Amino acid sequence: MTGQPQEVPLERLDGHPAAGMTPTAEPLLVVEDLNVRFPTDDGELQAVRGVSWEVKEREVLGIVGESGCGKSVSSMALLGLLPATARITGSARFRGQELIGVPDRTIRSLRGRKISMIFQDPMTSMNPVYTVGGQLAEAVRAHYDITNKAARARAIEMLDLVGIPQAKARARSYPHEFSGGMRQRAMIAMAIINNPDVIIADEPTTALDVTVQAQILETLQEVKEEVGAAIILITHDLGVIAGMADRVKVMYAGRIVESGTAEQIFDTPRMPYAAGLLGSIPSIEQTGDVLTPIRGTPPGLVNPPPGCPFVPRCPLAIDECEVHEPDLLETDQPRHEAACIRWEHLSTVEDPRLLFRTGDELVDAGVVDPDLVGDS
Repeated sequence: MTGQPQEVPLERLDGHPAAGMTPTAEPLLVVEDLNVRFPTDDGELQAVRGVSWEVKEREVLGIVGESGCGKSVSSMALLGLLPATARITGSARFRGQELIGVPDRTIRSLRGRKISMIFQDPMTSMNPVYTVGGQLAEAVRAHYDITNKAARARAIEMLDLVGIPQAKARARSYPHEFSGGMRQRAMIAMAIINNPDVIIADEPTTALDVTVQAQILETLQEVKEEVGAAIILITHDLGVIAGMADRVKVMYAGRIVESGTAEQIFDTPRMPYAAGLLGSIPSIEQTGDVLTPIRGTPPGLVNPPPGCPFVPRCPLAIDECEVHEPDLLETDQPRHEAACIRWEHLSTVEDPRLLFRTGDELVDAGVVDPDLVGDS
């Protein structure tokens, strides 16, 4: 009877149009000159400043940077999840359809169905008074006219796909009855339950131990292949990016400061900030060495000072850096860009990971001769 729920399950993952097919060259999602501002008592906070990127089918785009650099805000702006006070300008087009400034009804029809999101904290992202399976089923019925029985069958199928043991029984459990890793898997199941074209994974391994992190990343890789979706991986951890991303955007102070392939960013960074991030993560090649922090803190984004925002923390800064904030500049490698007028100098540094070490630390690491270090 017309208008009645269908007694059939949704299309299986292996029937997804993108699965098993060669990705097209056309981008799925294109973001151009995205700006997000929030009014405050002290002035307008420029959370996101002129961000542009694109992602193609089945591609993994990594967006990395410190907390507060605008990674999550930019992604939430695409899905209409920011408060009404946020002032959003620019353009974001999904398959040619504009997402910025459109009615809420338009965004709701895409959110969770064509573009889904895995949030940072699964415990606070799930409703504690509803079962996990019930919440997954609700995500299906929000977009498809099917029975509750079919939706629950779909929920169990997805929980099984992401590695939840005894999925049928665990679908009746509540979020607090899941471990941290299982809750994150459940959030991944919710994100893929409608076979989306784009999955935004916002810090998907936060607060998980290293072993569980590896399992979650492996699950994301498997899901990407099954669903045929593109993934936007947002994280502050370059280690998470290393084995998964095809291309990387490094963000600092609300804007992209370096862009390139994962190999380019890791092997030949052209922005001191990216080099600092690399030097602050553990490496099996530097066993026994101390980790090198990037000293200082990111600048405030209410009335930011002129010039490059990284100047106070940058060991390569010169007077010219304080005059104008540089745009993304082409470097010596194809499609590798950096917002730094000193990228050529950085390219001569043998090991950029050591850039932020002090003189004494360089001596201890055996990088320089003690006689070359001053008394200070």
